[in-house]
Amino acid sequence: MSFQPVIPMNGYAGWRFLQRTMETQAENHARAPMAQRDEAYFRDTIGRIGSAAELVADRRLLRVALTAFGLADDLPNRAFVQRILESPLDEPRSFANRLADKRYAEFARAFGFADEGGPKTTEPGFAEKIVKAFHARQFEFAVGEQDTAMRMALALQRDLGELAASDRGDEAKWLRILGTPNLRKVFEAAFQLPQGFGQIDLDRQVTILSERTRRVFGEGGVGQFVEPEKMSALIRRFFVGEQLREIQAQSGPSAALTMLMESQANMARFRQT
Repeated sequence: MSFQPVIPMNGYAGWRFLQRTMETQAENHARAPMAQRDEAYFRDTIGRIGSAAELVADRRLLRVALTAFGLADDLPNRAFVQRILESPLDEPRSFANRLADKRYAEFARAFGFADEGGPKTTEPGFAEKIVKAFHARQFEFAVGEQDTAMRMALALQRDLGELAASDRGDEAKWLRILGTPNLRKVFEAAFQLPQGFGQIDLDRQVTILSERTRRVFGEGGVGQFVEPEKMSALIRRFFVGEQLREIQAQSGPSAALTMLMESQANMARFRQT
């Protein structure tokens, strides 16, 4: 039986508990027999894969590879995945580059099947990098089976942290956030943006996110989220925003009062631990 993450409460209090115990829980999850077998198979086999066609032909390898990039749902779509992996990323209009979800381009870049220098599957450290991402994503998925908001917050820490530290310009970073479903949803919840936000002009979306960020955090850029304090503040706003959406989805003021009282009780229990 695989290890199931322990999340004794929801909301921000549950998040704090998960953060405090995550290293141990993630290690236990990665040591589960099935996860260990998948890791061993990937390490032993990936170095012999020289093309996108070979990768998609091996369902077990492909499952590990896709999971490492949060794309496990695409496992049945082998022709689609192969087309992504064979996309030349130096061409702006290539298939992978034209997809709104930028995880696909990252996936193609990591394996490098379309690179002039050949695939990266035989490079030192390649298997280790993919396996590490695979275990992290698997743990996120296990957390998400119990609490979707927790999974989104875990993904935010990784993805936004990497993006904030990159040398991209601010506009490019905001566009990346808008093109990454998890990041987009976190910011939309944190700033309580309406459902139709994604339908307006893309430049206007960038402007709104930048303005809201400046209003709340003092700066309008994404780079500030390399600071742990600002990352924590964003995650806290996200959980509050998610709770408000749940309240709004329920009927009557009594439902809102009940949820707020439960949240306060959870926080009180957390402070006592």
